[in-house]
Amino acid sequence: MFSKVNNAAMEDENKEPNWAHLYSLVVLGELGSYTAAAVRLGLSKGAMSQRIAELERSAGVPLVQRTTRSVRLTEAGQQLADTTRNAFADIERSFAGVRDLAGEPRGLLRVTAPVALGRQQIVPRIPAFLKAYPEVRIEMEFSDKFTALAQEGFDLAIRHASVAPDTHIAWTLCRTNTVLVATRSYLKRHGSPETPEQLAEHACLHYFRRGESPTWSFEPLRGAGPRRSVAIHGSFAANNSEALREAALGGLGIALLPDFTAQADVAAGRLVKVLPNWRPAGAFGDHLFAIRPYSPYLPRAVRVFVDYLRETLKDGFTMG
Repeated sequence: MFSKVNNAAMEDENKEPNWAHLYSLVVLGELGSYTAAAVRLGLSKGAMSQRIAELERSAGVPLVQRTTRSVRLTEAGQQLADTTRNAFADIERSFAGVRDLAGEPRGLLRVTAPVALGRQQIVPRIPAFLKAYPEVRIEMEFSDKFTALAQEGFDLAIRHASVAPDTHIAWTLCRTNTVLVATRSYLKRHGSPETPEQLAEHACLHYFRRGESPTWSFEPLRGAGPRRSVAIHGSFAANNSEALREAALGGLGIALLPDFTAQADVAAGRLVKVLPNWRPAGAFGDHLFAIRPYSPYLPRAVRVFVDYLRETLKDGFTMG
C-alpha cells in the first residue's frame, strides 16, 4: 500500500506542467481576478480555479494567495508568471502572425469608447465595416472612464483628448472642436450674448466634472487677444454631452458641446451657434485618437479597423 502511494506521489512530482495551466496563471496574475481571467480565457470560473489547483499540486507549492477581497500570486507564483509571460507573449504574436497570413482579417476585436462619442459616431460606422470584413467580430464597451486597456483586455480604445498618451500606440483619427449652442426660441426669449462675459446672465448647461468650478473660457476666433474666462450657472449639469444636447433642445439654456454631439442638430437648424466670433477653450479635447497597449505585433483586425475609422472620420464633423 505504501509503495503505491509513494509511486503516485513520485508521478505527481515528475509530471510535466500543463502549458495551458501555466498560461492561466499568467493571466490570473495580470487581472487579479478569477472571474476576469475566466472571461479572458473563455472558461467557467470553476474550470479556471481547477486549473490553478492542478498546477499547484504539480508544482508542490502554493501559487495563489486568496482573500475575501482579492487574488494575489504568492512569491513562487509571481516568479513562475514572470519567467513565462514573455514566452507566452511571443507564442501568441507568432500564432497571430501566422493566422493573419491565412487571408482576411478575423477574430474578436474588443473596443472601448466614450458613451456619447461611441453611440453617435462609432456605432453608425460599424455595419459597413463588418460587411467588408465578415470574419471580424466587435465587442464594444461604452465608458467615459479611462480604463487600463491591457488589464481590461481591450484591443483598442477611442479617446477624445488633446494629447495622446505616450505610453500607448496612438493614431490620430481627426480634429474636433467645441461649440456653444442654443435654440432660436431660447435666444429670442433671453437675447443672444455678444461677449463671453454676458454668459453670466444666461442659463448655461455645464459638463459636470467633480472638483471643478463651472467656468467657461474663450479665445478670439480672429486676431490676438487674451483668453477670457467667465463663471457660469444654470439649472442643469451632466457628465454626458448627449444629455446636455437634449437639455439645450428643450430650451433650458446655452450648452457647450463637442462638435460630434451638436453636428446633426446644428445642420438641421434645431440648434444655432452662440458667440460665433469666439473659440471655446479647454472644455474638451481637440482630437479623436485610437489607442492601444504597446506591443510589437499589430493584429490585422486592429489595423484595418483603425484605417477604416481614419478614412471615414478624416473630414471631422462639419457644422454647416
